[in-house]
Amino acid sequence: MQKITNDRELRSALNRLSIEDQRAIGLLFVASIKLPEMDSGLKQALEMALDSDGGGHEREMAYKTAKSVATRTYTACGRDTDWEIQAEHFIAAACSAALIPERQSAGVNPAWKAAIQSRMANNCLMMRDESDELRNEAQKQYEICEEFLLARS
Repeated sequence: MQKITNDRELRSALNRLSIEDQRAIGLLFVASIKLPEMDSGLKQALEMALDSDGGGHEREMAYKTAKSVATRTYTACGRDTDWEIQAEHFIAAACSAALIPERQSAGVNPAWKAAIQSRMANNCLMMRDESDELRNEAQKQYEICEEFLLARS
């Protein structure tokens, strides 16, 4: 299996996946972001979406919950910077991107959109922590994708 070393390779790998696999890996990107004080509804939605036994109804409910949190927290962006609330917004946006109904996706790869939103959440958490340590979310996503593809082969 080829190693993924940049965004072009990641995006290419994601584009070759089925829509269901795009959703699954998008949710793995979201789950890699750790926000201890996450909205309980969002946390439950993400857990429900990650449950492989969840069907279309559960996925739609998780999408609606994540979209609701993303919409509610969007208004917090731009005010006095609360990095944790902004991180929660991007986590919710990433979750809803991964779960967006196909009829609404307009041809956008849900995994790629979830990847970018997850990176934004990671950046907000680094700002919140005033971290000197670079937490390279892109590199982590390359590794998640490699593991995902390896498990599928």
